[in-house]
Amino acid sequence: MDGVDLRGDRTYYLVAVECLPQVLRKTVQVKEMLRKHPALTINEAVRRVGISRSAFYKYKDSIFPFAEATRGRIVTFFLLLEHRTGVLSKVLNRIAAAQGNILTINQGIPLQGVANVSISFETGAMEEPVESLVKRLEETDGVRRLEMMTQG
Repeated sequence: MDGVDLRGDRTYYLVAVECLPQVLRKTVQVKEMLRKHPALTINEAVRRVGISRSAFYKYKDSIFPFAEATRGRIVTFFLLLEHRTGVLSKVLNRIAAAQGNILTINQGIPLQGVANVSISFETGAMEEPVESLVKRLEETDGVRRLEMMTQG
């Protein structure tokens, strides 16, 4: 099974954090620590987290938080929405409120009270992580299902 090509030259997979080896989790912790504390050196960060510098350098360019991998990308949501007034409007308003720049909206004819909708948008201006937006949309009244695809 092929992964998602987010960077143009590599294949990526979305994996639950609990499935990752400890060294990869700690690599992400070091990267986050360095991002939050620019004065911190790599030596200090790896020592605090408990991995070697060589392990950090080995994996640092191969693992990214989901939010980092989707920033500045085009994201497409495939949704199954209840056929009720205002449901699609709520979804679009939440994407707009998150500063997603909507590119396309395609809606199928409602059948048996639900409609398939696909929405593609750019994430470059978003300050909110895409995963947070996904959670908020999944909790929206009238959204039955949401699947996501990213592309470069």
